[in-house]
Amino acid sequence: MTFWQAQLHRRLRETVRKGGIDVAYPDGSTERYGEAFAAPLGVRVKSRAWLRRLALDPELALGEAYMDGGLQIVHGDLYTLLDLVWRNILSNGGAPGPAIPAFGRRLLRRLAQFNPARRAQKNAAHHYDLGNDFYRLFLDDDMQYSCAYFEQPDLTLEEAQQSKKNLIAKKLLIEPDHSVLEIGCGWGGLGIFLAKETGATVNGVTLAKEQLRVATDRAGANSLSKHALFRLKDYRAVDGRFDRIVSVGMFEHVGLPHFQEYFDQVAKLLNDNGVALIHTIGRPDGPGVTNPWIARHIFPGGYIPSLSEIVPAIERAGLFITDLEVWRLHYAETLKEWRRRFLDNADEVKRMYDVRFVRMWEFYLVSSELSFRHGAHVVFQLQLAKRQDAVPLTRRYLLKEPAARPFQAEKPRVVA
Repeated sequence: MTFWQAQLHRRLRETVRKGGIDVAYPDGSTERYGEAFAAPLGVRVKSRAWLRRLALDPELALGEAYMDGGLQIVHGDLYTLLDLVWRNILSNGGAPGPAIPAFGRRLLRRLAQFNPARRAQKNAAHHYDLGNDFYRLFLDDDMQYSCAYFEQPDLTLEEAQQSKKNLIAKKLLIEPDHSVLEIGCGWGGLGIFLAKETGATVNGVTLAKEQLRVATDRAGANSLSKHALFRLKDYRAVDGRFDRIVSVGMFEHVGLPHFQEYFDQVAKLLNDNGVALIHTIGRPDGPGVTNPWIARHIFPGGYIPSLSEIVPAIERAGLFITDLEVWRLHYAETLKEWRRRFLDNADEVKRMYDVRFVRMWEFYLVSSELSFRHGAHVVFQLQLAKRQDAVPLTRRYLLKEPAARPFQAEKPRVVA
């Protein structure tokens, strides 16, 4: 047994307590780890080089080995493999692996999440400018790329995304004469919905050129070019004052060093009687570090925050938290449906990119879903205001169906 095989062998023996897995090594030997009579799950490590990488830094190397074919699944599937990993991470009180890489990432986490405007745009392009045709293969018809809201377990993805938009509109308490700022407007679905349903003027900003093109075209197709306006702009460069501010799935890209800057800007842009709604993935167990595989291949510069990191910045910005809702398994169900649709279209994705890209995105979707299923991540919806009485004092208003409002085509307000 080589040195690196011995290292990986020892770590697997110490870590795998729940379930079982057979590992075939490059020298032809096979070892069983975990429970002897567990359902069959087997993988093959293709080379000594991959053995070394998996032993040195499993958090980074596991995903890369799957992407590049250095780790082959011979029994079971990727979901079963990563579910085994998650169950054993939780039972052992944390992610396994050498202390040096983990210590280095924690030490440098603020530097890794330093996102000035130019770097933020580059990071956004890495993920969101992959091509609109690609995202259409697995998102809902409205191209909502954030957690859906499954009010009932049998909702379709399209219905659950509609439920999310309805709930956000209720929490924002938008009136027809309001100006709304959307920070991170995506492909325009939420902004167009709010403009159409409330009669308000929505100004959306994004850093992704591909998203901007679709959002602008969709606003025109809905005769909303003067009431759903989208710009390629960093949130820090926005001027003016707004009655409502909404941001869905964007705060994860702000970066820890910029939390105060973000909420100071929200407070600056929000009218004195205004309401803001921030929807973000969050950590329920305190501050952490972005998974290195996710940071390198999927969301460079991204970070999922804990409440203990968000709330101090809100307080210092002079904002009240008027409501906080925690969504737990809604994103797991959303990701499950994205994964199903993605795999149904895997051949088309392969034609658009290559087999490595397909494996990378499968790994991303599976690992993300399981992070929610096992409670490592949730979604926070924070309703914010400058005045305690800016919103009703009970949640009864959320139970009411919004009154139909006629579309108004005057007084467009344009973001600076």
